[in-house]
Amino acid sequence: MNWTLEVVPVPVTDMDRSKEFYGEKCGFTIDLDDEVAPGMRIVQATPPGSRCSIAMLSGMPPMPGTKQTPPGGLHGLQLCVTDIEAARKELVDRGVEVSPVLHVGETGWEEGKGATWDSFMTFEDPDGNGWVVQEAPTELSER
Repeated sequence: MNWTLEVVPVPVTDMDRSKEFYGEKCGFTIDLDDEVAPGMRIVQATPPGSRCSIAMLSGMPPMPGTKQTPPGGLHGLQLCVTDIEAARKELVDRGVEVSPVLHVGETGWEEGKGATWDSFMTFEDPDGNGWVVQEAPTELSER
């Protein structure tokens, strides 16, 4: 049996602002924007080419036995691209504040591209949830 990661909850304070950020600024596909019950809304968005989506929830009670991450408390979600410089330019052109491309060098994090699997950039959503983008040598389907 496969265990596939398909949805990651991203805690946000303003659903419309977050939908606009992920949809228009990050280029994610907005798969769903629905009121699933009175006062309970879900917006689901998928990065281009990904099989895993993010879900932003409003008014939903926590599932029994789970803990909630506060808005801005989610860090380290990682996206992979095959051309980090093009991905950075696309985000910047869409109005996203993005770090320079960085790699791990002899003295720690250094600016510029590194070797295979060693080029990264970061950005945050309007609530401060942090994302990492890593350059991969090929598409996932080819690995």
